[in-house]
Amino acid sequence: MRTFFDPRQHDHAPAVELHNGAYVPHAEHRGRMENVLATLQQIEAPADAGIEPIRRVHGDDYLAFLQTAHQRWVEAGRIGDAHGYAWPVVGRRPLKLNRIDADLGQFSFDASSPIAAGTWSSSYWGAQSAIAATQAVLDGERAAFALCRPPGHHCGADYLGGYCFLNNAAIAVEAAIAAGKRRVAILDVDYHHGNGTQDIFYERGDVLFVSVHADPVTDYPFFWGHADERGEGAGEGATLNLPLPRGTGLEAYRAALDTGLQAIGDFGADLLCVSFGADTFAGDPISQFALQTADYTPIARSIAQLDLPTAIVMEGGYAVDALGANVAAFLAGFE
Repeated sequence: MRTFFDPRQHDHAPAVELHNGAYVPHAEHRGRMENVLATLQQIEAPADAGIEPIRRVHGDDYLAFLQTAHQRWVEAGRIGDAHGYAWPVVGRRPLKLNRIDADLGQFSFDASSPIAAGTWSSSYWGAQSAIAATQAVLDGERAAFALCRPPGHHCGADYLGGYCFLNNAAIAVEAAIAAGKRRVAILDVDYHHGNGTQDIFYERGDVLFVSVHADPVTDYPFFWGHADERGEGAGEGATLNLPLPRGTGLEAYRAALDTGLQAIGDFGADLLCVSFGADTFAGDPISQFALQTADYTPIARSIAQLDLPTAIVMEGGYAVDALGANVAAFLAGFE
């Protein structure tokens, strides 16, 4: 399978994050990708498709913020990475603000996603990897893989969070639509709900969003991903959330997945984008499902049976030592 990754995706290197009330080493670090890269062959560097495919998803104000946030943080006399600490929970509206502290709150939704000196570079090239994998599929590949870092499915059109800064899956989908695909399905199989992806397409009828994830009653991101979220307006019925309890193993997981695959089949998609997170693994330090490495191949094989051109973008997975094996097992299901 053609796989896309750019070494500049290593540039994002925050030192710490706020987790369970304490600052701890940042879990989304370059070691994740190094472990995966060691298991893959024939890695291709993505071409630079420029900013326009990214602008189809993200607004100019937000993109300007991402590109300048760390420099503005330093110019304000701060040290370390740029962290938000105040959020407009009520009455969120677009405002032109001058202080970096305010913009960090305006363009984010949590405190676990600091912006470091290399964050924009890594995010940009992660998005380019997603675009390249999508183009490979448009050019005739049955499936292609974008080893995206940072991940993307938690960030919306104008906000970051959950280690995510650019929404790689949404960018891939918009690239497919710009190339002429009329109906595209997204299948999110990360442990955590892809709230940003859902938000971006919530009022769209041409994009189906299906997510199998941990019940947000107990797990991040808490405020999105509940089963009664079905889309609005033209998107009514084009969102399908399949939350599962902690401790879910292969049998229950596949039952939910089959429901999602049936919905995708009924939708009549021209192309599929899979947001793949390996944090569903039993050994993941921040997740609570019970899937084993060997389970990823039959899961992927079920997805492949949709027989759709498929762009796969990497999301989470924080059991670093097992991550490469888990990714390889998933990709094997598409061979």
